[in-house]
Amino acid sequence: MTADHTDAERADSSQPTSETPNADRQYHLEITREDVADSVLLPGNPGRVETITGLWDDATTVASHREYRTATGQYDECDISVTSTGIGGPSAAIALEELARVGSETFIRVGSCGTIHPEIEVGDLVISSGAVRQEGTSKEYIDPEYPAVADHEVLSALVAAAERLGYDYHVGVTMSADSFYAGQARTGFDGYEAPRSDELLETLRNANVANIEMEAATILTLASIYGLRAGAVCAVYANRQTGEFRTDGDSRAAETASLAVALLARMDQIKREKGVSVWHAGLSLD
Repeated sequence: MTADHTDAERADSSQPTSETPNADRQYHLEITREDVADSVLLPGNPGRVETITGLWDDATTVASHREYRTATGQYDECDISVTSTGIGGPSAAIALEELARVGSETFIRVGSCGTIHPEIEVGDLVISSGAVRQEGTSKEYIDPEYPAVADHEVLSALVAAAERLGYDYHVGVTMSADSFYAGQARTGFDGYEAPRSDELLETLRNANVANIEMEAATILTLASIYGLRAGAVCAVYANRQTGEFRTDGDSRAAETASLAVALLARMDQIKREKGVSVWHAGLSLD
């Protein structure tokens, strides 16, 4: 189904089934239309929800089921929500599907990642311009040739937010994998090495891929298919080139994403005032 839904199609997508007894309450996330804002941050780890909402003006937990924890509140006078997606593309796709079905339209992945470039330091942020679809979930939706691209407005807002906050950041292509171990060239149990794993990091580095994680490609692909806005910002936990590892930068990624939502709200207001439908460099946030 594309972004050009008819009213009948929208109604049909939320009809009760044996798995969804409430026509509006979503099966996995256990949310309704009244529970979430138009813009939603998507961390993988449910524990990161508290880190994110701790930066907001206020927040209320509205649902918690399986790996999905959802809270809604305000940041800089803007309505905002957060839903944890769990690990990987399959659960991230479920979260985006069900959030979209209750009306959310803008999504920002807030995660952690590893980098393969020595000049990108642990604790820095990587803002995804697009993603290599090395996961399988997005291929269930569309052919592999379809690009996983960040929405340009979300990308612009994330960059502007990182600049305003003074955080070190990098913009580049992300690789999303299904596997934390074999799919990211790590040694498996008992020393197992997947075919071509010894070449993977060098291949990605030569192609100027900035970082590796597990959800961005799915989120960006589905958002593009459905005509929604999506982007991703990840804190660098590991540098695969230098061997450094540190769980640092979560709050910086969370604050950057939250401020980006506020900037997007301002961008949307300016577009309405100027009578244009697309944000461009000739418009100003000042």
